[in-house]
This record gives sequence, structure tokens and C-alpha cells, in this order.
Amino acid sequence: MLIGEVSQRSGVSTRMLRHYDALGLVKPTGRTSGGYREYSADDIRRLFHVECLRTLGLSLNEAKRALDEPAFAPAELVGELIRHTRARIAAEEELLRKLERVDAAAPARWGDVMSIVTLMRALESESGAHRQQAVLAQNEGAALPVEALVEAALSEDDPNVAGALRWSLARAAGEGLTDLAVGLDSRVVEVRRRATVAIAAVPTEEATALLRRALDDGDVIVRDRAALALGSRRVAEVVPALLEMVVDGRSDVEAAEVLGLLAEVAPSTDDIVRAMQDALENADDVPTRLRITQALAEIPGAAALEALAELADDGDRTIAATASAIARTRNPRKRHGFHKLIERRLDPDAGSGR
Repeated sequence: MLIGEVSQRSGVSTRMLRHYDALGLVKPTGRTSGGYREYSADDIRRLFHVECLRTLGLSLNEAKRALDEPAFAPAELVGELIRHTRARIAAEEELLRKLERVDAAAPARWGDVMSIVTLMRALESESGAHRQQAVLAQNEGAALPVEALVEAALSEDDPNVAGALRWSLARAAGEGLTDLAVGLDSRVVEVRRRATVAIAAVPTEEATALLRRALDDGDVIVRDRAALALGSRRVAEVVPALLEMVVDGRSDVEAAEVLGLLAEVAPSTDDIVRAMQDALENADDVPTRLRITQALAEIPGAAALEALAELADDGDRTIAATASAIARTRNPRKRHGFHKLIERRLDPDAGSGR
């Protein structure tokens, strides 16, 4: 069979057949009187064996060794091919993932594509400063690879980089919330904590709903972060959770500030003060009572002033002094009113004209 017919039947180009001949991989057995290559049935069989081995990923030299060396053991080579193939597949899948993320960002220009690719590569850097700089360098309104940013935010342990990532996701107007919500269901508590903080940075109703869901998390830090974020969004239902944080000493300063914010906007200021007074009555130790006293400094209105007046007469000198100092410094214009409250606590007949 001449080279042209072999090429037609095997699908191997005549140029490649000549290359196989030069390598000694598939040499035609004979030549015609005109000097043309003539392949025997054994030559064709060997050619198909070569092509079969090549489909497994063997190089031409490896295929030649496999066919010509009787002692050639295929098991080790096949194992190596498996490892290389898996690595190649992983690389291809990673490339596909990057392409999908670029596509999801809907870049309008090639410059946007370059910016996205540069950012994704920077997020893989071992340098926290490099990662942070790359995130902060994104132009306002630029297309963002949101999925890549979410993945980075849920795994980032550098606080500066994490802050930059949350800022970037907040700019995305809630596009990453679906992926962040998946983070809330992670079995890894650190991932749930990062997801909660990232969601808190997104000012949308959908984010608020996710934070409400986080209030039921089994991790107290996740619950506390969700409560602080919801309180900052004027969600009054987190008052008990915030008061618990004050009582237990978990981020009590932040919790007190948020309680004060809720008291300013909610009609239930008196209810908040009453809840704090109940907590005071149920607290047996001075540190807890002192934290609640200090938290009252953040609550506006007459009810809080009245509670501070009562505490100014507390049996513990530290609490009494703290309550007096808070009321005097909270609003200087109310000092006179506070002193009158103190007088009435110490002498019910004071100011009555009796």
C-alpha cells in the first residue's frame, strides 16, 4: 500500500508518515520500482499501534520504546501519564473557571478583561499587601469578578485584605450575596464568620434578611456580628441579643453603642431601659452591673437619666461614681436636672417645700 492510500485510510498525514519513517517508528517494508514507500500489512498494524499509544498521551519516543523494547514495563509509564493527565485536567478546569468569572463580569472592553485577569492573579499572591493593593486599585464602575472576590473574602485571614474585599463587594451592589449566603451554611466556623461580616457590608434588604438568618447560627461570634449589623440597620428585634452581649462582656462597648442608636430611632426607648434595669437586678457581680451602667450612657432620654440617678445611690461605690460621672458628662445642659433627681433619691422631701 502506497503512502497516499495509507494516509487516506489511517487519517495520518503523509508528512507525519515521513516523520515516523525518519524516526524509525514506522518504516515501510519496501519500495516500488519508482522508489515510492510501500507499506505491508504489518507496517499498517504497527502504525495503528503507534496511534493508539499516542491517544494515551505517550510521546513518539515513548511509543517507540513500548513497541521495540521487550522489557519495557508499561505500568510505571501509565501511572505517570495518569498523574500528568490529572494535573492537565485540573489546569484546564481552573482556566475554565477563570474564563467563566471573566464572562460573568460582563467586560465591555479588552481593557476590562485585562483588569479582571490581573485582579484574579493578584488574589493568588502570597503577599497580603499585593492582594490588598490589587483590590483597592479597581476603578469605580469597573467590571468586577464577583465570584472570585467572594471566594477570596471567605478564605482571607489578613484583616487588611479582608477589609478591602468587603469594600469591593459592597461596591458590587449585592451581586455576591448568593455566594456569600452559601458561606453562611459552611461547616467551617471561620467561613461563616467571614461571610457574616461581608454580608454586613452590603446595604441591601437581601443582606438584612441573610443577617437575620445568621442570628440562629450555632457560633456566638456569628450571632453577635449579625446582631450588631442588624442593630445598625435599625432592626429593633436584636435588642435582647445586644443586651446579652453587654451582660456577658462580648463586644459590650459596640453593643451599647448600637443599643443607643436603636433607642434614638425606636419608640421603645423606655422598654430598652427597663430591660437594662431588669438585667441589673439579675446580675450578682459588680463587673456585669458596671458594664450595664456604662451602657446606659448610650441611651438617650429621661428614662435612662432616671436609671442613672438610681444607680448614683448604688451600694457599690464604683457603680455609684460611674453613674454620677456618666450623667454629668453625657449632656452638660442636663446636669441641673440630674442633680435634682439625685436630691430626690437621697431626700424625698427635697424640693417639695415641706
